[in-house]
Amino acid sequence: MIMRRKFIKTIFGSIFTILLTPYSFALAVTKKIINKNLTEEQKEILFNEGTEKPFTSSLLHEKRKGFYHCANCGNKLFSSDAKFDSGTGWPSFSEALPGAFKTKVDFSFGMMRTEYHCAKCGAHHGHVFNDGPTKSKKRFCNNGLCLIFKPST
Repeated sequence: MIMRRKFIKTIFGSIFTILLTPYSFALAVTKKIINKNLTEEQKEILFNEGTEKPFTSSLLHEKRKGFYHCANCGNKLFSSDAKFDSGTGWPSFSEALPGAFKTKVDFSFGMMRTEYHCAKCGAHHGHVFNDGPTKSKKRFCNNGLCLIFKPST
């Protein structure tokens, strides 16, 4: 009986490990620092899901045509065509570029919100709300320190 239990435990433990290995690997490679020049404040936001103070981002009033990229990995996230002034103090966008983000539900601060992370490196960027002014009804509220703006040439 003891041998049978040991055998079953070994088999199920192995199956469990095999099934979870891809997920643990995926979690291990997410949120990896790629840009070694990030500031401590950027690291806090990108990797610890922090938030920058409102109305402090230099990108808040950026009006040029171009694209916004992840400050960590350079992944292209938003077009300037999707940017609008939400009055919230953070750069806001009505839509992200296809495949730019992965989302998860965030229950912090006693409310349910949708948090989004760069699909390439896993870095936290902000939250998306369903109160945007465009037909998408989306408002991607992004921490400006998480973005690099590259103007069109």
